[in-house]
Amino acid sequence: MKKIATTLWLGLLMLTAIPAPLLASSAAATQLTGNWTRDDGAVRIKIAPCGANLCAVNTWVKNPNGKEHVGDELILTLQPVSDSVLKGQAYDVRRKMQFNMTITVQSASMRTSGCVVLGIVCKSVDWSRQNP
Repeated sequence: MKKIATTLWLGLLMLTAIPAPLLASSAAATQLTGNWTRDDGAVRIKIAPCGANLCAVNTWVKNPNGKEHVGDELILTLQPVSDSVLKGQAYDVRRKMQFNMTITVQSASMRTSGCVVLGIVCKSVDWSRQNP
């Protein structure tokens, strides 16, 4: 499967129901906010609070003629599992798709993980924190 999704939806996929909102006070959620660059350098995102959840928005895309666009948005509904792990769902606003996801975050790095096609095709994507 090609990198259809540039931000967190790369490998975050599996249809599911939305759980309770993100607990904003969690250490992992606090570490997650900010600007990130995907490991291949083709996408940059900003993760910030949006209502009771977090949103990940593409702020820069290397190939603007590709399938990803600046402004593409994921609404993240996550629960902390530990100080560095969040699990839950992402809703891709443009594609109108919802996905299961796990995010592991450290101060300068993040890994998003998930599966498509009912867990048959899985992928993880690494991200680096951008300097402000």
